[in-house]
Amino acid sequence: MRETWRWFGPKDLASIDDILQAGAQGIVTALHHVPNGIVWSPEDIAARQKQVAQRQDGSPSGIAWDVVESLPVSEDIKKQVGDWRAHIANYKTSLENLAAAGIEVICYNFMPVLDWTRTDLSWRLPHGGTCMRFDINDFAAFDIHILARPGAAADYAPEVVEEAARRHAGLSDDAKKRLARNVTMGLPGSTESLTIEDVRDHLAAYAGISREKLRRHFIDFLSEVVPVADKLGLRLCCHPDDPPFDLLGLPRIMSTEDDYRQILAAVDSPANGVTLCSGSLGARPDNDLPGMMRRLGPRVHFLHLRNVKRDGTSVAGSFYEAEHLGGDTDMVALIAEIVREENRRKAEGRRDRQIPMRPDHGQDILDDLKRQAQPGYPTIGRLKGLAELRGVSRAIEHATYGIAGTATPAA
Repeated sequence: MRETWRWFGPKDLASIDDILQAGAQGIVTALHHVPNGIVWSPEDIAARQKQVAQRQDGSPSGIAWDVVESLPVSEDIKKQVGDWRAHIANYKTSLENLAAAGIEVICYNFMPVLDWTRTDLSWRLPHGGTCMRFDINDFAAFDIHILARPGAAADYAPEVVEEAARRHAGLSDDAKKRLARNVTMGLPGSTESLTIEDVRDHLAAYAGISREKLRRHFIDFLSEVVPVADKLGLRLCCHPDDPPFDLLGLPRIMSTEDDYRQILAAVDSPANGVTLCSGSLGARPDNDLPGMMRRLGPRVHFLHLRNVKRDGTSVAGSFYEAEHLGGDTDMVALIAEIVREENRRKAEGRRDRQIPMRPDHGQDILDDLKRQAQPGYPTIGRLKGLAELRGVSRAIEHATYGIAGTATPAA
């Protein structure tokens, strides 16, 4: 695996110098200041590449911008309203500009409205650190009682509805505001200015868009952009839904292996691929991460390695961000499948035989607790995660003691 690190630009509390000390080999970043649907200009791309290429003292960093995360798909494209055709044209131009700059891997998602959702951004762990958590009961309390979405209660199990009512009754006004802010953190743009009415407007705009219709819109989008990516030698890779189940009555279409198979088959090209996020997909107990890597491996273009610990066995349930080797996903088995896939690619002579990986999220520990970094992106927590993942990978790849390529995978 090629070890990369997500960087949010010059304002990120983790500097390029910090990332070098963590041992990362490349950078995952995006032009976060460019509004969705607008072209990423060659000048803006070059400026970000220059920032990545320099240490704080101006000397060369020796690393480069390897992966885009993400080139956003606008809400207009997802709904096929307004300027959606112009946004697709702009997306193609952005792909051309990224290819001209030498960047080949483009991660994106097709989640409606919410890019990701948690109910607690700093959940206290027994060791004193914190992490992000999704609690289905708290989420239902927001959905049913704070947002007051019509018919919301019907989307939850009776015991969840009952517990949500109890929890909502015990919340202070400040706690209600904090819960609403946490839930809507994954909305496009600045979450600080969004009101409950703003959220309701977003949801109303998706009225009448079923899961099947949203999938058709996704395939329409891919039918336009994948041929361009293929011609340019780019690898597009869709990130899964986070969490991987329906929320707020919105359809989710990239939550399972079958979801990916449908999309990969509908637009069958090496340029149409997968961002395998073990944390997002791992929040569902029916997702087999090592098996997905084995079966979808040839089309996996980017890896997010993190772990979650689920509270139970419900598909739509609660979970928290666990240590990278400590959650419900067997990370050793998953990395073994990744190494097998890379060995297969090497034997085939593929240029992309090394799959870029980043340690996704992490627990806030030590000095992270004082930094107040981007939620889910602590410096030391990710450093610890990268070290753990690197150790597993090195052991599996070891020429004498490694197991990759020697064990027979299960059918």
